[in-house]
Amino acid sequence: MSPKLPRRQFIYYASAAFGTSLLLKACGNSPNSTPPTAGNTTSNTTAVTDAKKFKIAMVLPGITTDKAWNQAGFEGLNTAKNQLGVETAFVEKVAQADQTEALSDFARRGYNLLFAHGGQFDAAIQQVAPQFPKTFFVGVNGAVKGANMASLRIDHLQASYICGIIAANMTKSNKLAYLAAQSFQATDEELRGFQLGAKSVKPNIQISPSYTGDWNDAAKAKEASLALISSGVDVIYQWLDNASPAVLQTAAEKGVFAFGNTTDQLNLAPKAVLTSAVKRIDLAIAYLADLAVKNNLKGEIYTIGLERPEILYIGKFGEMVPQDLQQKALQTKQAILAKKVMFEPCQENGKSTRCVKQA
Repeated sequence: MSPKLPRRQFIYYASAAFGTSLLLKACGNSPNSTPPTAGNTTSNTTAVTDAKKFKIAMVLPGITTDKAWNQAGFEGLNTAKNQLGVETAFVEKVAQADQTEALSDFARRGYNLLFAHGGQFDAAIQQVAPQFPKTFFVGVNGAVKGANMASLRIDHLQASYICGIIAANMTKSNKLAYLAAQSFQATDEELRGFQLGAKSVKPNIQISPSYTGDWNDAAKAKEASLALISSGVDVIYQWLDNASPAVLQTAAEKGVFAFGNTTDQLNLAPKAVLTSAVKRIDLAIAYLADLAVKNNLKGEIYTIGLERPEILYIGKFGEMVPQDLQQKALQTKQAILAKKVMFEPCQENGKSTRCVKQA
């Protein structure tokens, strides 16, 4: 892996071409992983673009060694580099005030494809993309689309729905919490799934959302966790980056449960982590990079869910999760895949959201 870079230091990587065929490989520790088939990928197998001359960059809000969101994105960039033979570059720790300049800098340098790694980049993409029509911008976890803009999303709601079922069965206080850095479309969807799953077991259960304002500040994450626990919460579903271990370890210290996110985080706090919503965003990023090299990337929103088990799946279960509950979680996953449990657009309290529909 490439060394960590300070903010706004750009280091470029050249790599030998390994061909333009991208085979997304299943995660080795996922019991549900299966390799993709021809039906999973684009039907156009002829590379329109010379991969050796194709340049991909990534702009990240955090550090590439956070063992969570940013590291997963960086690994996706490296997968594209190694599998496709493209040139890559990145910059990390980009503050919101610096987003437009970071994106513009790469576009001015002639990069063909830019990944903005987080939904918080949407406004910056919309501002910069029209100025650089020859560069394609992808908002990871975003909601943008257009002539040279696309978004890559994981269907967070599907995994969090399963975790909500687990949480409702494990809580004793009937008080759950969702803890993230900020509220935007992806976190709102994940919160919604957690609520729907928990209420399918216990309709009157309480789920409290809380936001730290910072994805990487461990002190804020611990403070927020302690406040939730002191209010009676005994299960926390968290989505943070470098700050996520602080939540998990605080939960372990206080004798409550929590969920890992993005990577399988059971080993960070084995006494607290019930399971993890594993999101192999690295493989999803490499998939879109492959489409771009083949000139098949379109200005739309690409959403990947449990139907791609090498990308989205439930991680290892903690020893405290009973076998029958583990089976129930896996059966729910199969019901979602079989469309016996569906999540359809609906209106609730005057707002657009998604609701559960049983086939």
